[in-house]
Amino acid sequence: MRKTTALALLATGLIALGCGSGAADKASDSSGDNKASNASGDEAGAKAEDKPKTATIGQPARDGKFEFTVKSSKCGVAKIGSDMLGQKAQGQFCLVTINVKNIGKEAQMFDGSSQKAYAADGTEYSADSGAAIYANKNAETFLNDINPGNQVTGVVVFDIPKNVKLAKLELHDSMFSGGVDVALS
Repeated sequence: MRKTTALALLATGLIALGCGSGAADKASDSSGDNKASNASGDEAGAKAEDKPKTATIGQPARDGKFEFTVKSSKCGVAKIGSDMLGQKAQGQFCLVTINVKNIGKEAQMFDGSSQKAYAADGTEYSADSGAAIYANKNAETFLNDINPGNQVTGVVVFDIPKNVKLAKLELHDSMFSGGVDVALS
């Protein structure tokens, strides 16, 4: 019993440490005491603050080290891939074409499974990494390291019910980032 409790405390501590480090970074970026470093060394952060909180299709939106531009969104797709190799949707596939540019100073891994989609009522949908393999010829959205200044364009796939329409995306540079919203309608 004590071993289980100790493991639970350790896991909670590690999660808090991982989440807390991002919160501390955000707090230091927004505090008045850090104006000098923002003005000289963090121009990307200052530019991101100037942009609206919700972007639209075709408008760049930044989260962490990535600048996302949603190029298009197409729903109502029943199957992805070929007759021999492919995947059928449980409901319908929504294919979201996204350009991802690394605006940081070191390589950053883009993971399509860290992206989320939302219906108008707030229902959250996870990306379908298995279907994305068939939607992308070169696995652009599957654990792809992007070096500084480089960019990739790929398709993130969501399998949603047939009667649902997506209202927005929440795009993340990692599974721990705060994310940025992009309106789809």
